[in-house]
Amino acid sequence: MQKNLHDMHTKKIFSAGKNVSEAKKALVMVHGRGAFAEDILSLAGYFNLNDYALIAPQAENNTWYPYSFLAPPKQNEPWLSSALNVLTEIISDANNAGIASENIYFLGFSQGACLTLEFVTRNAKKHGGVVAFTGGLIGDKIYNENYKGDFLNTPFFIGSSDPDPHVPVERVNETAAILKNMYADVTAKIYAGMGHTINKDEIEQANTLIFTDK
Repeated sequence: MQKNLHDMHTKKIFSAGKNVSEAKKALVMVHGRGAFAEDILSLAGYFNLNDYALIAPQAENNTWYPYSFLAPPKQNEPWLSSALNVLTEIISDANNAGIASENIYFLGFSQGACLTLEFVTRNAKKHGGVVAFTGGLIGDKIYNENYKGDFLNTPFFIGSSDPDPHVPVERVNETAAILKNMYADVTAKIYAGMGHTINKDEIEQANTLIFTDK
């Protein structure tokens, strides 16, 4: 019997920070391949997140989709759609708890950054901000037909290495261009020889541009 689509990833959430019912802002933190929700939550101390509810979903088997984000999307199905569905449910839950979409923020690393960018760009609207540490839109090419909406000047920060073993600089640049065309306020920085990691400047950029304590 074929597994139901929604059985690929269950909504398994790790939380920190303020309770969603009391917070005015929420940050959805999306871990990378082979990692855990607790790993990405542990980054929270580097950012200005005192008043945020922190929400980190856990991928089934620690991966959101099995192949490279540069594979044809159908090769990563049904896991990709299931992962996107988890994020849809998280946003719906936050909205129902009283947190408006413009007060919902996103942060992802690597595979989590790719998933985050794919999710918000398929449903562009005003969000608090998006931080993508080493990521780009998903697919063997850009599928413009998947992307719709208006970011209404939502701030984005995308940082990546040149070279990076998983994410080509060209895809980062293509992604930034699409986001700008959808009225996002995008800052993209490429770091020479950084490697597949997060550096101090990226953290400072995220705090300056996104987590501004405003």
